[in-house]
Amino acid sequence: DVDHYYCCCYYFRFVFRRTRRSVWLGEYHRLVEELKLDGSRFKEYFRMSRAQFEVLLQKIGPSITRRDTNYREAISSEERLSICLRYLSTGDSFRSIAFSYRVGYCTVARIVKDVCEAIWSGMVQEYMPFPEQHHWKKIAEDFHRLWNFPNCLGAIDGKHVAIQAPSSTGSMYYNYKGSFSIVLLAVVDARYLFRMVDVGAYGKSSDGGTLCASDFGKALHQGTLDLPEDAPLPGAEDLQPVPHVFVGDEAFPLKKNLLRPYPGKHLDREKHVFNYRLSPKGADAVVKATCILHNFLRFEDAGEEEGSCVPLPLEQQLAMQPIQRVGSNNASREALEIRQRYTTYFSSPAGEVAWQHSVL
Repeated sequence: DVDHYYCCCYYFRFVFRRTRRSVWLGEYHRLVEELKLDGSRFKEYFRMSRAQFEVLLQKIGPSITRRDTNYREAISSEERLSICLRYLSTGDSFRSIAFSYRVGYCTVARIVKDVCEAIWSGMVQEYMPFPEQHHWKKIAEDFHRLWNFPNCLGAIDGKHVAIQAPSSTGSMYYNYKGSFSIVLLAVVDARYLFRMVDVGAYGKSSDGGTLCASDFGKALHQGTLDLPEDAPLPGAEDLQPVPHVFVGDEAFPLKKNLLRPYPGKHLDREKHVFNYRLSPKGADAVVKATCILHNFLRFEDAGEEEGSCVPLPLEQQLAMQPIQRVGSNNASREALEIRQRYTTYFSSPAGEVAWQHSVL
């Protein structure tokens, strides 16, 4: 009869769930549970501590939780976050992670997309708010104190993030390195925190072209970033106030608020010093989520001390110098004069540092 039929259906569904659960327990149910007992291995596996994992889960858990249905138990928010973080920390393929977590390939792809979007939308205001003038002033103070570079608001650069070639896009995503990519344009402060990112430009675009097309580049050009007023360089008031600036490599154009190195190899001493001092080193949803997680870990790392962001030794800085790339030389007279003031300042008693001459 009908009652007997439904009883059999529920019985077999119960047996199937129990059997599936016992046979198909994946990495989350086995390895991750073991890692929770070993803090160092947990951090090695997820690239964050268990405490940071729990904080992150609290912040985005509600937005990535899915309901059970009559036919299937939903993957828990903790397992969904585990899958996404494992993908971001290893770069393994969706198929590889699907095998290890005993879920479907399409399930992994959907989880990664959903969790990354939740990380960005739910955390961007807390961990990457758009800077206001008082933020810019604090950033400039940090650059001066940590890197001996006054009036600096950030280092800007472009990063090609490799992707599989999207269908029917021709050469739009094909970059100068011979691979397919989207471009991450980022502004980083003196403490290695992302302050602004623009993600998704075609791989064929240059850094300068990406900047001009980005919201940040347009705001910089239009003067709507709420930057601090021009200020004298410390100890060199005779040079007159200069604008606060972002620094970039040769791929970017020289602008009033954007400094780039002098091109060429045969430069005089002052220009060599300026180029050295100008280098203060340290698919869309995935890249943006990675940037937010970077800031999240910097903020949440309780073991980081206030003064831990210090310049690298000179040998390491030189080893990290980027390969020179050709950029635009169409600079205004004002931009050239501003760069010259910084050049003079960095070779003056007020602005020089003891180790800068060792690079010549």
